[in-house]
Amino acid sequence: MQFEEIGNMSGKTLMLLPGTCCDYQTNFGTVLDELSKKYHLICVNYDGFDGSGSIFPDMITVTKKIEKYIKDNHNGRLDGAIGSSLGSSFVGQLVQRENVHIDHAIFGSPDLDQSGKVAAKLQSMLVVPLLTSFTKGQKKRNKTKEKLKSFFQMSEETAEKFINCFSKFDPISIRNEYYTDLLTHLKDDISVEHTKAHFIYANKMGEKYLKRYKKYFHDPDIREFDMQHEQWLFGEKEYAEPVLKAIDEFMDAPV
Repeated sequence: MQFEEIGNMSGKTLMLLPGTCCDYQTNFGTVLDELSKKYHLICVNYDGFDGSGSIFPDMITVTKKIEKYIKDNHNGRLDGAIGSSLGSSFVGQLVQRENVHIDHAIFGSPDLDQSGKVAAKLQSMLVVPLLTSFTKGQKKRNKTKEKLKSFFQMSEETAEKFINCFSKFDPISIRNEYYTDLLTHLKDDISVEHTKAHFIYANKMGEKYLKRYKKYFHDPDIREFDMQHEQWLFGEKEYAEPVLKAIDEFMDAPV
């Protein structure tokens, strides 16, 4: 596990938790400078995605390591934590387990998929080969890059960074991350005193995800944005600036 603290060290603490197949440098790369101006950032790279040669074990084992770091280095408390996609599952677990305290739990347009073991295994058999193969060979890399640029309106540089990120991690870590995320469930109507759940809702994902946010968390603060999944992190200011403004509002809200 890698924890790196950067930014405005006198600002509020904000933990950054990346999504599937990503390190924080790639996942949050386009907004790190802006977030660093205001916040004391705690940037996390999980086992298997930290460059150490380790293998990602499972979501709960990694959650416990994150909890230990918060206890050992921040007295068990953070002002905020934001999870990108799968990283939101960690945010949800940190809130639900109540072993540490987070004032503002920020969920970056997650799908929050959950399933049983059989369904998780079947999904993994279908999805993980795609995640681990679409960057193999220059022809596949170029095709993937063009899809990223078209669908998410990524720049050439950002698309190249994401492809390089996806291609450098061990397929076993990717499989373990994807599979155990499906098995790591949230309770319904989670409510923790002095913690507020905030959601960045990318409406192009569809309303079924909006319903999930309302199902799993009590009275969540949901902000709707006209964008694809996590599009604010892919380099276009028209998407990033409104979300960054919302994050500031989340972090300043009373709890």
